[in-house]
Amino acid sequence: MYCENTDKLKEECGVFGIFGTDEASVLTTLGLHSLQHRGQEGAGIVSFDGNSFHSIRKQGLVGDNFNDKNILSQLPGKTAIGHVRYSTTGESKPENLQPLFANLAIGGFACAHNGNLTNTHSIKKQLVESGSIFQTSSDTEIILQLVARSQKKKIIDKLIDTLSQIKGAYSLVILTNKKLIGVRDPFGIRPLVLGNKNGSPVLASETCALDMIGAKYVRDIENGEIVVITEYGMESIKPFKKIPERPCIFERIYFASPDSLIGSKTVYTYRKALGKQLAIENNLLADVVVPIPDSGVSAAIGFSQKSRIPFELGIIRSHYVGRTFIEPSQNIRQFGVKLKHSVNRSCIENKKVILIDDSIVRGTTASKIVKMVYEAGAKEVHLGISCPPIIHPDFYGIDTPSYNQLIASKSNLGEMTELVGAKSLFFLSLNGTYKAMGCKKRNTKIPQFTDHCFTGDYPIDVTEILKLNRQTNE
Repeated sequence: MYCENTDKLKEECGVFGIFGTDEASVLTTLGLHSLQHRGQEGAGIVSFDGNSFHSIRKQGLVGDNFNDKNILSQLPGKTAIGHVRYSTTGESKPENLQPLFANLAIGGFACAHNGNLTNTHSIKKQLVESGSIFQTSSDTEIILQLVARSQKKKIIDKLIDTLSQIKGAYSLVILTNKKLIGVRDPFGIRPLVLGNKNGSPVLASETCALDMIGAKYVRDIENGEIVVITEYGMESIKPFKKIPERPCIFERIYFASPDSLIGSKTVYTYRKALGKQLAIENNLLADVVVPIPDSGVSAAIGFSQKSRIPFELGIIRSHYVGRTFIEPSQNIRQFGVKLKHSVNRSCIENKKVILIDDSIVRGTTASKIVKMVYEAGAKEVHLGISCPPIIHPDFYGIDTPSYNQLIASKSNLGEMTELVGAKSLFFLSLNGTYKAMGCKKRNTKIPQFTDHCFTGDYPIDVTEILKLNRQTNE
């Protein structure tokens, strides 16, 4: 089986919730559809009709599974939460699809989670030894187990008790009998925003989900904040010591939808700025700037505008290839990348070409595209990456390869250039990345972002995960 995106960072997950509105499940479906780029393995919705909870979870795309009235009629109620999934911990199995739901002593409890916990192994070991039974391999179930076992009386106190025990990056959207709850981890690594649709509060991973349903953006949920929504209004709780926020830098570079707002700017604006800064740092002579679509388009526009080198769609991306392709024979494996990309020869032939992409992980797809461009008649092919080299894996909700699979971790610039087959390979500097984000430069004492993939500066301890990975590989 050929995976279409083996050389890109894998998407995280997307969460959505809406409180107190007719057709809550329909609006949740629309919200999830707009967050589909964050996870394509499966989707789920839990609704509450005032008496009972209703849950449907399906493998595959939102539009393939929640596209008829018969399905949505099974999700009645004025409050609902939803989730789109890409598995970072836990296998790709139906039981791992979210939102997870449990009937607790205090009532129903549904949870949708974007992110990864870093102390999963130790907590799960303690829970199992004390009698807990796990039905999934997802770290999200740990949250349900801890809430269920907490000796606190009120649901919010149980949740705070649980949050005090877990470590990691998380945005949570939780549904109970009377409440819609949003939670963001203490560093604010994973995103969560608050919106309002005609008086009904909305929680979502990105503002593009608010736009989809015609909701207004209110504000970001703060790092370490718990937002509790009931029929009486909204309450903000900040139970833990305030620490500087460090949102994931890859939301701006790669993950978020280009039309989503982060701060006061669209993600598209940040990505164009990254491309402009890349052009400032690398003054190359060439005939055309060509994006590797779709991920490199915004940065390539910025690079072209700053360098005054013409922008051309020299590579055409097919939008009709599914997530996987079953190869009928060994003989066509060589055509794998051509299922996704084809070269527009008229833009390439006899030209010096600068290819632009937003990141490089293993380097396998990049090398095939460089080869295709040369075969189309390019005189020279240079490859520019609008972020620094990815040297370290992520453990906070992005499914990156291990150290030995990251091309920048095991090779120097010359070796990487040779491996991808380009005449030159160049990356954006770390300080240049921060500058494009609106910061003067990276503050080494208190970095403004979670940027460990470039620096190895993990804000949350990952010793437990590294130790487990070493044991697995031995």
